[in-house]
Amino acid sequence: MAQRINLLLNKRQIILLAFLWTVTLFVGCKDSVVDSNIEIADRRWTYRNHISTTFDIKDNTKAYNIYFKLRHTANYKYANIFILAHFKDGKKVVTKRYQYKLAKNDGEWLGSGSGNVFSYTLPMLTNYHFPRNGKFEIEIEQNMRDNPLLEVSDVGLLVE
Repeated sequence: MAQRINLLLNKRQIILLAFLWTVTLFVGCKDSVVDSNIEIADRRWTYRNHISTTFDIKDNTKAYNIYFKLRHTANYKYANIFILAHFKDGKKVVTKRYQYKLAKNDGEWLGSGSGNVFSYTLPMLTNYHFPRNGKFEIEIEQNMRDNPLLEVSDVGLLVE
């Protein structure tokens, strides 16, 4: 009888823990409009290879944060990266140039590392209000001296 009570308590504890874990998971998540990662073939990002992401804004009264996402290998030869971002709203295109520092002066990478790959989520626009609800597109191109830009493995966008 005591064994059956312990087993019943264990089942209740497991159910309670599973419920708490699920609630924590959902409460801790941010609502992302888009979170894209596009693999760069052979880690060779060319001028012609523009990364484009289209998404739908449903509430233009809300402030959004837009991030450039980058992954590169330890063999990436620069301490920074220049990109061009083309913001398209269906009526006009606004182009902005960004420079991001990727390494300290001593060469230590600033991104989070996993083996030989370093990841970054870099701010482009913070607390940005889209002009209206609807479809928008952001197109990213590399703007470095090298073509192709070697050792870039993934590029993406995060809008939240």
